Amino acid sequence: MYESYYGFKERPFQLSPDPRFFFASSHHQRALSYLQYGLDQGEGFIVVTGPIGTGKTTIARNLLSNLADKSIVAAQLVTTKLNPQELLELVVSEFYITVTGNSKADLLQGIEKFLIHLNQQGKRALLIVDEAQNLPSETVEELRMLSNFQLDNKPLIQSFLLGQEELKAIIQAPNMEQFRQRIIASAHLKPLSKEEVKEYINHRLQQAGCNKEALFSEDGFKLIHEKTLGVPRKINIFVDRLLLFGFLEELECINSAAIEEVAEEMEVELTGSLNNAELASNEPSQVVINSTKNVENIKDILREVEEILESSIKEKIKMARYVDKMLKHKSRIYTNTDEISASKPTED
Repeated sequence: MYESYYGFKERPFQLSPDPRFFFASSHHQRALSYLQYGLDQGEGFIVVTGPIGTGKTTIARNLLSNLADKSIVAAQLVTTKLNPQELLELVVSEFYITVTGNSKADLLQGIEKFLIHLNQQGKRALLIVDEAQNLPSETVEELRMLSNFQLDNKPLIQSFLLGQEELKAIIQAPNMEQFRQRIIASAHLKPLSKEEVKEYINHRLQQAGCNKEALFSEDGFKLIHEKTLGVPRKINIFVDRLLLFGFLEELECINSAAIEEVAEEMEVELTGSLNNAELASNEPSQVVINSTKNVENIKDILREVEEILESSIKEKIKMARYVDKMLKHKSRIYTNTDEISASKPTED
């Protein structure tokens, strides 16, 4: 919608991970360095953790897209709560391994044959497990067992685990001592600082071909950090909406006033301001009709619902204005085309 208005070649703040837009903050660069170090070592586990939306998947995509070593055959798993059997089935599927049966023994034999065949070609396997916090401890242990496939004392497969902070608790459990001893490096991602938020936004704007200087006011960057807490995914969502707002309002510079207005519209999306405990509780509660507290709670909920509806109406109004603007733009184009055609001399 706003790409042509701001001179972008593409949307700079899409949610899907794109290695071209990778921004190396100090924490992200350290994690990437650990991953590269692990590749160079060719053995052991690398573990990268971090809160939701801090860029773990983007790091994995960046690593895969920049693999200069053609001897590495990589596959990436995005896991749910897999048991050991299901994990092996997914590994077989992602590496396109042919197996003769569906038992665990058949799967392991097929994986081993595949890894030996790679070794004979001078290659080795890399398994990147994303959202690894969803794996039960016995499935993480199965990954350790896969690392036991060796030839001439060299591991045939290596694994990287990327996950939210819950992954730490799984790894630190007493029964995971053998797995911990196989970890050669670990990194924890953190949200971006105020300075990094500015660098992150400008980096993505430049990658998208932005031809405008000072698209955001200087104090605007600090405000964006405050509203998003420096979480890259929230920044993408928020700034994408800011650019749409700027386009609809025909703003050359997005300042603090615009940011505050959009933040107010997006309050629920960015902060989850509704009291989920009150609205989504599954436990039955006794309703006291004459309770003053109960009446006040109902009033609070109704006020919050009213705010949501009002925000929704504002969004619809803005979208209607956008459609109206596009129709007027097309009308001007057609008018100019007709005038040009009318001005051309006709042939006798």
